[in-house]
Amino acid sequence: MAASIFDPAARAALLARLGRLDATAPARWGQFTAPRMVSHLISAVRMALGEESCKDRPSFLSNRVVRYLVIHVLPFPRGAPTAREMLARVPETWSADTAALRTLIERAAANGRGGTWARHPAFGDLSAHDWGVLIHKHVNHHLTQFGA
Repeated sequence: MAASIFDPAARAALLARLGRLDATAPARWGQFTAPRMVSHLISAVRMALGEESCKDRPSFLSNRVVRYLVIHVLPFPRGAPTAREMLARVPETWSADTAALRTLIERAAANGRGGTWARHPAFGDLSAHDWGVLIHKHVNHHLTQFGA
């Protein structure tokens, strides 16, 4: 079974890795700096919680089978495109942004399986279970990008 932010141990491991991340860490791939990556993740989790809007971009990813494979089975591809809205936020300070991301991950976990979740711009409507896995997978992907 794929890791999820709803699993306390998996979430704690992600947050510990976030705590080890340094603002000056070089990217192993892609264009992000560590501060821009954290800012991107803040926007992504806020979007999942319905606190930030993102234009729908229907695609093959909304197909039930493809969506399942991408969220639960396949690794995230390096350099995959992302919505411009998820790149618009300007980083504040490293400590404020990492604290904000930590708080958002905890809030998303507390939102839980019975909470209200936003529609994903590419995948469409997702279950809370899918959101828990997707948020974990997305954060993990970017922490790995910076060696954390």
